[in-house]
Amino acid sequence: MRKNKFMRIYEELTEKMKDGTFQAGELIPSENELAAQYETSRETIRKALTLLSQNGYIQKLRGKGSVVLDTSRASFPISGLVSFKELADQLNGTIHTFVEELELIRPEPYLQHQLQCSSKEELWKVIRTRAFDGERVILDKDFLLRKQIPQLTKDICEQSIYAYIEQELGITISFAKKEITVEPCTEEDCRYLDMKDFSYVVVVRNYVYLDDASLFQYTESRHRLDKFRFVDFARRHTK
Repeated sequence: MRKNKFMRIYEELTEKMKDGTFQAGELIPSENELAAQYETSRETIRKALTLLSQNGYIQKLRGKGSVVLDTSRASFPISGLVSFKELADQLNGTIHTFVEELELIRPEPYLQHQLQCSSKEELWKVIRTRAFDGERVILDKDFLLRKQIPQLTKDICEQSIYAYIEQELGITISFAKKEITVEPCTEEDCRYLDMKDFSYVVVVRNYVYLDDASLFQYTESRHRLDKFRFVDFARRHTK
């Protein structure tokens, strides 16, 4: 399907902000200049700029134009539902995923409660660490119902489980409920992560649902405190 022109302009402008053509804090060209550059109407440019503003790339300043906002820091969205692979593609630095464990298990009571399943269910247990520039700073613990995901391999887990589910299995992942806490690090955290002198981790618990509203995955993503911030971008809309 052919994209609307304003979407093509939006994507080109976001790429310029990501590659440094437009630096944080500087003004982008005016609506008139962009309209001439892209040989289109000011209304089309206005739609692209509105989308940039809504997604946190620019801030419109009355009487001055649109200033580029700083999006360079590694940030993990709270409201979105994306795979780590999709996030990693947007981040700077050398990033690696290591599959520490991959096995089928029967759920103990804690996981039965989290996944609302019986002790007879089979679960995929996937333990992965994420290394940034050589330091393992994220521990991801995924538990997925085998009845929904019949097969997993180490190669799939090293790449993207979500891409496999959606592109290979044709299953639609719909939404997630999230809980975020700061907790003392566990022996497991110390075993898998480069904790240095940190004694606490940020824990993001995800309950992930398919488009038929069935719960199929429970995840604990455990992050070393110093490395990442968790953000959402919100604008206040007034009547």
